[in-house]
Amino acid sequence: MEPSRQGIDVAHQFPIFISIGAPEKKEEARKSIMKRKNKLWTLLSALIGLILLAGCSSTPTPSPPPPSAAQPTMTTPSERVAPARTPSPDSGRYLRQSDSPIMVPYYSPPERMTLCGEPVPLDVADAWERFDKEFTLVVYNHAQVYLWLKRMERYFPWIEERLHAYGLPEDLKYVAIVESDLQPNVCSPKGAAGPWQFMPSTGASYGLDQQGSCDTRFDFERSTEAAFKLLNDLYKRYKDWALAIATYNCGDKRIMDEMRTQGVNNYYLLKLPLETERYVFRILAVKAVLSDPSRYGYHLPKGAGYQELRVDRVTVNFTSPVSIQRAAAAAGISYREFKELNPAFRADDIPAGTQELKLPAGKGASFQKNLPF
Repeated sequence: MEPSRQGIDVAHQFPIFISIGAPEKKEEARKSIMKRKNKLWTLLSALIGLILLAGCSSTPTPSPPPPSAAQPTMTTPSERVAPARTPSPDSGRYLRQSDSPIMVPYYSPPERMTLCGEPVPLDVADAWERFDKEFTLVVYNHAQVYLWLKRMERYFPWIEERLHAYGLPEDLKYVAIVESDLQPNVCSPKGAAGPWQFMPSTGASYGLDQQGSCDTRFDFERSTEAAFKLLNDLYKRYKDWALAIATYNCGDKRIMDEMRTQGVNNYYLLKLPLETERYVFRILAVKAVLSDPSRYGYHLPKGAGYQELRVDRVTVNFTSPVSIQRAAAAAGISYREFKELNPAFRADDIPAGTQELKLPAGKGASFQKNLPF
């Protein structure tokens, strides 16, 4: 039955008695009838509004009873409002009961490894655990691994070419990553400097000059050449790459003393300073991940790596120190760009004497033309 018709029928069910008599009684009866009609129309309008509201709702809900028959409201279990979601204290995001924890993939370390062609005794429990520790720390260090992959594209082609020229194993390129993350300007608290972390005395022994404000330990190419010569000499002495690399880390005297004291000439059996005990295994871990990054979930898109540096080399002879700002202006580059290409100059001046400067490709000729000193 339609609501409007029902309302009209109800209205006509009320008996209307009008007595014929005095005008006041007539007026009183008329007012009474009008009052009842107004109440009925108010009730009818409210009922129609409730029905329309229920029809527009996306979730059907029972219509409330009319005001004249109001009853206490009861909420069924299906109608109860779900409790508000609360942030997880561990993740900082909102969780539902249906949410599952994010699973971190587990990557097993390689069961076999070689270092510069020599087998690593991973079948020995102690060696395996030391390798497993370093591998785990490396493989889950996502940001650092991607930075290594990017820098490798800039530096590894040239490093590999020089290793081939020296007849040295390619695994030695990973030593530079462990030493400096392939960053030329790195310094250690103990005084080691540059991409291969030469100490002052060792650097001087291998041709890395440190005079005044010029320190060629920071020159990537010169320090790389010096590192390969040193590593080659150490291998000739020990006839073992693990020992040679460990010696590169903690020094020839320390390794010789420990071998004499312990009566052992095997790196994997020696008790050494903690840094040196981890050093070779960290190089192995870096090699494992970077030599096969996709196996461990890493993919560097083509073009995302850092480009190789293309430079012009200009040899100049200054009779007196020249400010880097003036030299950069003559080349048409910024002070920062000049310092990035020539990190061996540690101060604001280029020392007097013969110097080789690196400038962006195409800037060499204009630098020499504009040279005002």
